[in-house]
Amino acid sequence: MGRLGEPRLGFSDGATDAPLELCPLGHDTSRLGADAPIFPHPCDPRRTEPRMEGVPPPCGPGPGATYYVAVHLEIDRADIRSRRIADTTAPVDAAPGTVVMRLEEFALTANNVSYAFSGEMLDYWGFFPTEPGWGRLPVMGFGVVTSSAVEGIEPGGRYFGFYPAADHHVVTATPTRAGFVDAGAHREKHAMAYRSFDRADPAATADDESYYLLLRGLFVTSHLCEDFLADNAMFGAGQVVVTSASSKTSLALAHEVGRRGEARCIGLTSAANLEFTRATGLYDEVFTYDDIESLDTAIPAVVVDMAGNAGILGRIHRRFGESLGHSCRVGATHWEETGSLSGLPGPKPEFFFAPSQLAKRGKEWGRVELESRMGSALALFLADARRWLRLERVAGAGSLLGTWDDLVGGTVDPAAGHVLSL
Repeated sequence: MGRLGEPRLGFSDGATDAPLELCPLGHDTSRLGADAPIFPHPCDPRRTEPRMEGVPPPCGPGPGATYYVAVHLEIDRADIRSRRIADTTAPVDAAPGTVVMRLEEFALTANNVSYAFSGEMLDYWGFFPTEPGWGRLPVMGFGVVTSSAVEGIEPGGRYFGFYPAADHHVVTATPTRAGFVDAGAHREKHAMAYRSFDRADPAATADDESYYLLLRGLFVTSHLCEDFLADNAMFGAGQVVVTSASSKTSLALAHEVGRRGEARCIGLTSAANLEFTRATGLYDEVFTYDDIESLDTAIPAVVVDMAGNAGILGRIHRRFGESLGHSCRVGATHWEETGSLSGLPGPKPEFFFAPSQLAKRGKEWGRVELESRMGSALALFLADARRWLRLERVAGAGSLLGTWDDLVGGTVDPAAGHVLSL
């Protein structure tokens, strides 16, 4: 597997190591022509998604295809700032027990940075294995089945789920009531929430789907986190202090804390994001990180750490001391500021794993009741998010790399929701 611009792309006729010629989307065109075995090329007009502005006429794939040209975003597992677009292939015809998917669009948020940062610890890199040292980034996306060799899964069906950030994906599929699950041997150890593909709602508009992509996955984490706190009587606290308060995951948590109405929600954010965060109206109060030493300690608190910044979390622990009922680690938006958390006053910080709370509630309430409660809560949040979240749709490998760089660098506009396609 090679990087775009490097001489590496295999073909079924055995040709390799020809210099790549790239179209404006960054796809290899060096072997396309009347004899090419690849069909359809990503720039072919038979692809339904729009091409980037300025893309010239189609690259001209020939007949007799055996596989698609495909591209993936891959992240250096040792340094998530380092990334590449890797070329690969996907079969035109699905092998027995598999389905071939073409990704239509997917979301990128700070949540994906947390996936990359904790990819080793939580095995997010195990979702979509690739060559050693690199990881394929999991994203929430919509895909359409282009070929199926699984009874009950038909070509043309559209599904929501976890995909690699790519344009094609092959799944070893087992049908379910809601769609299908990834039954690949390498996925058996992963929570079902990360393996499920659900049928898309045919009544949803394009904007409906984009907001769903951006917010559904992170909302589930936040909803379950708030439920975990409530399940433990808020650990005796009357206020929830949330770091990285401008992030979408934090905003979802603030929405859920406010909806229950049993505790105040206090947001902590950077000076640059203070105005936006206050304007959402989701927090009772919002402060900058410079204000931590002035926070009111008369009311016992819990902290939900979305930033993953050891210095900030340490200051919160020292400010509240024994009046801090619980320290809940969730995200890593400040992934470069991690460090030791040993010896802090108050409770030991504990990592929150959403699938565990999901499984607990599933056993207690049953699947139908759990899905009903979460679905109703999500609908309220999605409707509210249209007040403060602006959709930004972009296409192409260059836009994908640029968006990732902005997310990792912490320079994204918190009011923007990025939906991408390749």
